[in-house]
Amino acid sequence: MHMYESELEQLKRWLLELAQSLTQMRADSSFTIDLKGRNDLVTTADLWTEQELIRRLQNQYPNDSIWAEETKDEPEDLAGRIWIIDPIDGTTNFAHGFSPYCISVALWQDDRVVLGMVYEVAHNQCFYAVEHQGAFLNDRPLHVSDISQPKNALIATGFPYTEFHHVDYFTMLLKDLFQETHGVRRAGAASYDLCAVAAGWVDAFFEEGLKPWDVAAGALIVQEAGGQVSDWKGGNNWLKGKQIIAANSNLKKYLLQKLSAIYPI
Repeated sequence: MHMYESELEQLKRWLLELAQSLTQMRADSSFTIDLKGRNDLVTTADLWTEQELIRRLQNQYPNDSIWAEETKDEPEDLAGRIWIIDPIDGTTNFAHGFSPYCISVALWQDDRVVLGMVYEVAHNQCFYAVEHQGAFLNDRPLHVSDISQPKNALIATGFPYTEFHHVDYFTMLLKDLFQETHGVRRAGAASYDLCAVAAGWVDAFFEEGLKPWDVAAGALIVQEAGGQVSDWKGGNNWLKGKQIIAANSNLKKYLLQKLSAIYPI
């Protein structure tokens, strides 16, 4: 048995079941919407999915810790095994019936992410990776693109929605990217953007203001698909540093150069 095979197979079953329930909730509009803050939505579907995942994880792995977006704060000690959960990444998309929206789950152990799964609900796409075992979409191997020139690249990003202090720098960067690349796409779910990089559908991704549960699983999937992940200084503080780049090596260098020339980082 490969490392984490039982956890992986368990997650595949659970996320399929939860995705089916979310699909039904979306079809029936059987959820309510609240605001955690400006433009920061939470729905009863988020809360239900998170509690259901927590219940299953605690029953199956009672000695593990859990760090979840809505109800479980960061553990005081990041030692041991920690499940990092985003019950619906793309809540605003879900609330409006606009895909993608994803369930994202990662397993942190020994100071790194060792397992990640992102389930895109609307299209039944299960992206996953285990450390040193490759990245997959519905059991099909994934690899990042080999596009090396920005003029041939499609770039993914996320728009500011709660933090606007850098919005002028962001629009300056977009102006350059519009002119220097094939274009810029915004899906509205960072975990899905990362998986799109892993699949080679987009060639690079950058975003600011993200939380660990947004990026933990997707970043491992990118890395296992042959890509690189860093913060905006080229370092490794992408999990908690709120700034992330994911790409192949050439386009990562390009984005780092653009960001350092425009942003006060």
